[in-house]
Order: sequence, then C-alpha cells, then structure tokens
Amino acid sequence: MHNGVVHVRKVRLLYKTLLKLHRGLPEELHLLGNNYVKDEFKRHKKCNSAETAQFMMEWTHYAVVLANQLGLQDPKPTVEVGTDLDEKTVELMREDQVVQLYEMLQAARGMKTTAS
Repeated sequence: MHNGVVHVRKVRLLYKTLLKLHRGLPEELHLLGNNYVKDEFKRHKKCNSAETAQFMMEWTHYAVVLANQLGLQDPKPTVEVGTDLDEKTVELMREDQVVQLYEMLQAARGMKTTAS
C-alpha cells in the first residue's frame, strides 16, 4: 500500500479517536476540545514531514493520556482531566501557539466559573 494512503489513514484514525474521546468530557470541554482538534488538524494539513511527525506524536500522547484519565470502563470523568505544561514546553511554542493556549485557558476558566 502507498505510504501516502497509510499516512492519511493514520491521521484520520487519530482525528476520529480524539473526537470520540472528547465525548467523555463535560459538554463545554467536549465542544472546546473538538473545535481545537478540528482547527489544529486543518492548520497542519500541509506541514512538512518533521512537523507532521511531531504533530502526530504529540496528539497521540494527548489521546493516550486522556484515555487513561477518562478510564476505559466509564467514559465520564470522575477526576479532573488534563496535565500541566512545563516551562520548557511553553518556551518551545511559537507565539501564535502561546496566544491560542492562553485563549483556551481563558475559555476553560470561563466555563469553570459558570459551572460553579
């Protein structure tokens, strides 16, 4: 099978897996997460092979962590989900990524205060 076809299948599988995992999140986070995933996958559609490898690795890691946090038996979280970013990771981000991260933080905080 052609490498391009295999790659497209892997990307599509990861994308669908992420959207399915988000079903286990509270509704607001489900929508926020899905919108973010859709935007990121569109934005990276034509990136170079090095960026593609990093992109796939990071999103696969996110999927594994989220699946573990949600649990396989009960897809509704009983504990907080997510992990803290270390300073080094943030320093490696481009300016637009930091801005996007900050906007997501603000959106998540807004949801938290309205849910209280």
